Amino acid sequence: MRPSPEPAGLPPVHAAAPYGGEVRDVLLAHKERGALALAGPLGEALAGAIRACTGGRGGLLLVPVPSARRAVAARGHDPTRRVARSAAAGLRREGRPARVLPVLRQQRAVADQSGLTAPQRLANLSGALAVRERAAGLLGGGEAGPESASVVLVDDLMTTGASLVEGARAVREAGGRVAGAAVVAAPPTAF
Repeated sequence: MRPSPEPAGLPPVHAAAPYGGEVRDVLLAHKERGALALAGPLGEALAGAIRACTGGRGGLLLVPVPSARRAVAARGHDPTRRVARSAAAGLRREGRPARVLPVLRQQRAVADQSGLTAPQRLANLSGALAVRERAAGLLGGGEAGPESASVVLVDDLMTTGASLVEGARAVREAGGRVAGAAVVAAPPTAF
């Protein structure tokens, strides 16, 4: 799946569903209205995208794309991290080693992405993320082993791909290898 226009540096992306209708309603209810019980079904959907991304083999290091601190504070929770944890738990129940590594952090303030064009989103996020200093070594495999673990960026929604491009850049700069990205939903035009 690729957005149009496709930003340079976008890893392979797999989405569980097209964004719209009921999928949009469920994502917004979880993210903006605190319907935390929806993390289970959203995590199940994300796990399906992760399986498609990695071919169902090997250990997984799931790296959530972070929201701005002020957005997390306003919502009272980090929706992407919550859904990633649910996905990892489901994958582990299937016998697949999966670990959530919230190692990305915003190293500078960014503008709210809503209302920005694709080029503006890329510019807004360029250089905004970094891997936490003490966490870079975890991207080499952690408990799953450096050769067998796949680093997968995870997010709830891909629109232009700018957040995934920036997350992949930060992970690569820290020495990690990004196998791909998995999201719950993406615009129907990206399918």
